[in-house]
Amino acid sequence: MTLWTVSPPAVSSEAEEKPVQDTVSLTAADQTWQVCVPLPIAALDFAAPHGYVGEVPLGCRVAVPWRGGEIRVGLVVGAGSSMGRHRLREALALLDSPEAPWVAPGTARGLTAWAEEAHLPPGLVWDDLLCTGWEPAHRHEVRAVPGADLSPYGETLPDTDWSRADLYPPALLDAAREQGLLDDRFLPDPPQVNRVVARDLNDVPPAARTQVVVTAQPWEAADPALCTPPHWEAVTGEGALTAKQQQAHDWLRAHGPQPSLGAWASGAKVGLPVVRKVADLGWAQEHPQAVPPPPAWKWLREHGPVASPAAWASAAGVRPAEVRRLMEGGAADYTFTPVTPPAAWAWLREHGPAETVSAWATGAGVSPSVAAGLLARGWAAQVQMPAPPPELPAAPLWAGPPLDELTALAADALPEEDRWRLHGGRPASRFAALAPRVARLLAQGRSVLILAPDHATLRRAWAGLGGLAALAGTRAALLSGQLSPRQREEIWRQVRAGDVRLVIGSALALSAPLPDLALLVVLEEGSDAYKLLSGSRAFVPDVAARVARSLRAALGLVGSVPAVESVPLPGLVLAPPRARVHVVDYAQPPAQPELGPLSSVHLTPGDLGYPISHDLARLLRQVQERGRQAALLAPRRGYSALLRCPRCDHVPGCPNCDVPLRFHQDRRQMECHQCGHHQSVPDRCDECGEQMWKARGPGTEWIAAEVEKLLPGFPVYRLDKDHQDDLAPLHAGEAGVVVGTQLLLAQPSPPNLALIGVTLADTWLGVSDFRASERYHRLLRQLAEWHPSRAPLLVVQTFQGDHPALKVLETGRDALAYPAAEERVRAELFYPPHARLAQIEVAARDRDRAKVAAQALADALHGAGAVATEVLGPAPAAVARVRGAYLYQLLLRARNDARLAELLGVLDTRSWGARVRVDVNPRST
Repeated sequence: MTLWTVSPPAVSSEAEEKPVQDTVSLTAADQTWQVCVPLPIAALDFAAPHGYVGEVPLGCRVAVPWRGGEIRVGLVVGAGSSMGRHRLREALALLDSPEAPWVAPGTARGLTAWAEEAHLPPGLVWDDLLCTGWEPAHRHEVRAVPGADLSPYGETLPDTDWSRADLYPPALLDAAREQGLLDDRFLPDPPQVNRVVARDLNDVPPAARTQVVVTAQPWEAADPALCTPPHWEAVTGEGALTAKQQQAHDWLRAHGPQPSLGAWASGAKVGLPVVRKVADLGWAQEHPQAVPPPPAWKWLREHGPVASPAAWASAAGVRPAEVRRLMEGGAADYTFTPVTPPAAWAWLREHGPAETVSAWATGAGVSPSVAAGLLARGWAAQVQMPAPPPELPAAPLWAGPPLDELTALAADALPEEDRWRLHGGRPASRFAALAPRVARLLAQGRSVLILAPDHATLRRAWAGLGGLAALAGTRAALLSGQLSPRQREEIWRQVRAGDVRLVIGSALALSAPLPDLALLVVLEEGSDAYKLLSGSRAFVPDVAARVARSLRAALGLVGSVPAVESVPLPGLVLAPPRARVHVVDYAQPPAQPELGPLSSVHLTPGDLGYPISHDLARLLRQVQERGRQAALLAPRRGYSALLRCPRCDHVPGCPNCDVPLRFHQDRRQMECHQCGHHQSVPDRCDECGEQMWKARGPGTEWIAAEVEKLLPGFPVYRLDKDHQDDLAPLHAGEAGVVVGTQLLLAQPSPPNLALIGVTLADTWLGVSDFRASERYHRLLRQLAEWHPSRAPLLVVQTFQGDHPALKVLETGRDALAYPAAEERVRAELFYPPHARLAQIEVAARDRDRAKVAAQALADALHGAGAVATEVLGPAPAAVARVRGAYLYQLLLRARNDARLAELLGVLDTRSWGARVRVDVNPRST
């Protein structure tokens, strides 16, 4: 990675992207940059680094000084004001080359503009949507400017040589930096990993690659005095000898050399002093005599070397003492000989490096102690090396027609406008209709970005479209929060280098720096999963539309059913998948039998069965009898929505939030799903003292318990946020019933699915949100297309059997029918897509304070010219108290984004005495 430092920077020779044309040009002396840091604050102005020459590097990362001497990484999102430049701090270093910015300049401009129009801090939005790059792998070094004296700042400060910045107090460095006395630079410091590598054989210590053995020396080199007993040779001479001495001398001449003085004295029958005196007088002397090599030495010359003297003695069949005598006499010696390299070392040379000693031992088929011993003796070493690229999800193989057939469909059925939609059918048919457009753009050398709201949709899109990249001679990447930071960083590197031109991902992929983006596809654009639940609370399709417009890319909206806001766009609606729907209407008894024996005319509403109707029960028994599979959708997790006193109707509530506590039977606890408060079930009602409780509003636990009673011995599984059974038997084709929340749709459909039951559909309609019926209709469409090839019977239990959102599915109309009707209703009510909405939430710990602040804000809006139809409220929120804070809301309705930005600008005119939060395009109003 190329760095621009405080000295005049040089453009990287490694930059691989085409130069970005839409940059902002200013002279170097006047340049100031708007920089976003990942904090909930506005973009800040910084002066360009000293000596920087060039255009404003939109989309590049920059190191900037921060409070307390801290260094932060920010993103350049625009040109700042040149007024007061002399008062600004200088940026320390540019971390990316302008020829290869971290994000595309158009993305930087569009996303930041959207944040400002939505009255959100751009730093907060960037923190939500930029998934990598805030903590780059760089080594920060500092030095004193030549000729500068840093001694007034302390003794522990750098000199004129570069040294690591973390060796010095950050506050002192920043003080010297602010006076222009310090230089900074940031050098690439890629991640390092410890690996076990096999050393070259010549680098292995001699003590490890040789062993000590006993080798026979040439016999002539041995010391006979030590190796063999001494042999005497007779000597002659004149001298005065006593009678005893003469007797000893004569005996020695007659009997020949003796092995020792003792043997001589014994043979001559004289004392030892006698023969010693004869020797001292020179009448006898020790004389070495060659003897034949002993058998032990011969064995060693023939079979050696051996590992040890003990091994030699054992193999030669002699006593260890004889072996020791031969070694002491030099007949044998210890020598160093090369050893055969261990097999584990050879494996490591071939397959290494290994991540750990244990991994080495496992791969080589040895015990960890053996591998550790080889490491200790120097056969291997633990070294640091650059971390290898992480393993990335492999793109699927394309199973459709070849590239020439796809690209030949130049006039495909999709519109050529800047914004279009594609809905209806099943996922496979939608991807088949989208593939020619994607393949044609990739074959032209352009890029495509596809966003998905959840992991299930992302998985289907990757399987259905990921293979197009290889077909067009490029690569595809899957980018989501499920990847590790290292994986996301590697994908980002490949995208910046131009190696990847098709990215399929979650909202985190929106800022991916794809070169020459031609098409941005948003899958299931109406899904609430696109709404960020914390932080900026941005609705990703809105941001994507702004980014596509900034990049001059087409925007495609693709899904099972169009959002009402998408209805006015030109598009293509595919034929709906075959749907078999049976409605159990609790509000009306059946007038005639339907679907054969399922319903009966004599049943009253009370006889229909709850929470599992008689119709659904009969179908479940058929599933059991035929060994098929069923899925039941429950409206909530837990056992029931609430516990109610049967005498006074009192409902235990959360002490921190204005919501009832949910009952979880498996752990006998009541829990608040807003703040997490939980408590045991009270013995008596707090209001009347009644000991009985009545559960209301079935959840997954209750439904599962009812199915188990209905189908004894039949496998029943649960899938919700609290409890997730292993569904592998179902996906393997085994019979069973799964009871779950909407989390079911994140799973692949069981292969033998015959029945889908919606246990209480009105839960999705009984929400204080004008989008509730649209959300309900989308859910029904997704259930109808859940199985990729068949149409399981869909049983809907409801008190509103005549609701249009259900009727259009029951009568087989296409995916545009209900959204188009809903769009006409919203036009009369001045709701999206004919208006832009923003919800202002005012919160305070004191109820009156929150109410007064909300009213003051409403008065300020009206005083600024807002008409009655543009400001609704204030009113308490649907959940009036959450985590101890009281919430009031105002809803702004404007004819367009510009007018909405004007209204939101009133929030900056004063402080309001309470926490104020803006939610543009709210999803629960």
